[in-house]
Amino acid sequence: MEAPRLSIMKDEPEEAELILHDALRLAYQSGNKKAITYTYDLMANLAFIRGQLENAEKLFKATMSYLLGEGIQQEDNAIIEISLKLASIYAAQNRQEFALAGYEFCISTLEGKIEREKELAEDVLSDPSNALIFFLVDEKTNTHLLLGMCLDAFARYLLFSKHPSQAQRMYEKALRISEEILGERHPQTIVLMSDLATTLDAQGRLDEACAYVQRASDLARQTEHPELHIVLSNLAAILMHGERYAQAKEIYQEALKQAKLKRDEVSVQHIREEMAELSRKSRP
Repeated sequence: MEAPRLSIMKDEPEEAELILHDALRLAYQSGNKKAITYTYDLMANLAFIRGQLENAEKLFKATMSYLLGEGIQQEDNAIIEISLKLASIYAAQNRQEFALAGYEFCISTLEGKIEREKELAEDVLSDPSNALIFFLVDEKTNTHLLLGMCLDAFARYLLFSKHPSQAQRMYEKALRISEEILGERHPQTIVLMSDLATTLDAQGRLDEACAYVQRASDLARQTEHPELHIVLSNLAAILMHGERYAQAKEIYQEALKQAKLKRDEVSVQHIREEMAELSRKSRP
């Protein structure tokens, strides 16, 4: 089943879709339930990537139905991952009630699971010879990281829905998880710092926002972060909001240079628009 993955990676979604339909037909013919579930999951992700949201929703639900039919529990990470993607689809379709319920289900289920895993781990760790120790450590890490993903996605939805204070709380939780498990210098941690600064900026808490985004930009420079230009652009925007125009201009110029090096035309256009806004604001 590697061919569809390679085709997707090579930006050949049409070819991948044809291969997946053939794979699904063969899986049904052989009665291989695991192959059917796996293929549905790949087809759902392909539709999601291509922006075919209604089709992706149907395929993700079919995947979930097969998983539950195989005895997978609702709190299993595989079910939560699909639920998170469904919540993202509902958010993109502006089906707010479904999106909210989806995000809250993912987060509350994972938080409850983490509490239970914590209690189990304490019992297992009391016996160093227990073979379950390594499995539980891996499972705990994966569950925490998945919770971080859910918090991040929910925070973005809340910020887009004009609820910055609620988004802030989600980002703070996601950032703590990322720092504890991945470390402060990890690319995801740096992005979360920058995003948290955005929520603080949206609430007019400029000093706090500046502290987070300045730290994020310093780490992004040190680690040669792949999205350095985006972090710098966010720093410049927050400086502009604080009327620190000379500093903002300098950072925007650095961000524009980095965006051009990355050949990120969308970011280049966005930064140029922001620089034009800065020019208007900074006129005497």
